[in-house]
Formats: sequence, C-alpha cells, structure tokens
Amino acid sequence: MEINLVRKSGKFNFEAENSSGFTVELDAKPAIGGEGKGFRPMEMLLIGLGGCSGIDMVNVLTKQKEPLDDVKIAIKATRKDEEMPPIFDVIDIHFDLYGALSVPKVERALNMTFDKYCSVSNILGRSATINFTYTIHQ
Repeated sequence: MEINLVRKSGKFNFEAENSSGFTVELDAKPAIGGEGKGFRPMEMLLIGLGGCSGIDMVNVLTKQKEPLDDVKIAIKATRKDEEMPPIFDVIDIHFDLYGALSVPKVERALNMTFDKYCSVSNILGRSATINFTYTIHQ
C-alpha cells in the first residue's frame, strides 16, 4: 500500500493519491489557517471506518444470502479536546439498511464486522469507544 501527498495550494491544502490513481484533497481547519479545500485528516479516519465497516458488513450479509438493497452509513464522533493530541473519544456509527433483512443475521454481521473483520475499527477501538446501531427499512 502506498499513498503520496503533494501540496496543492495555500498553507495546508494537500492532494493524496493512491497507487491506483485515485485522489482526495485534505486541508486543515480554518482556526489554524486551513482554507476548507478538503477533508481534514481526522475526518479521513472516519471515512476509513465507514468504508471498512460498510464493505465488511455488505460482504457478510451477501455471504449470508441476505437481500440487502442499499446501505447508508452515518458517523458522529467526539474528540478528547482537553488532551494533546485530541484523539477520538466516542464514535457512533449508524447503518440504515434497506431490504427484507433478518434481524439476527444483521446483528451477526455487525458483530462480525466490528469484532473480527474491520481493521479500521479494531485500530480506532483501541483508543475510542465505538458504538454501532442500525435501522432496517423494509
């Protein structure tokens, strides 16, 4: 795995590119001189959590032959602002799942995702409390 960053403009605006050529822009918060031209690095961690857990969740439900039509993921997090560095304290992740899904299979998939498969949640879970919830929309 390889990521390269180049400074684009301003003081803190970077573009990150992976080995496949995909890019994303990053910037610092305005309070320290950022210009709002991209995601902040801590937001990128939450994106990684959402992507990792979403991929694993869909994979487990697919293997369980569950009829998942769509999924939406919402993440809210708080940080330990009184500490330096201000790492995540609590991360709440909510899955809106669409389809005629079995509650026991959804709960099993979520537990497997967060306990076993999602590398990002396992890393972030060492310093933050991660809570996950879901709603099934039939």
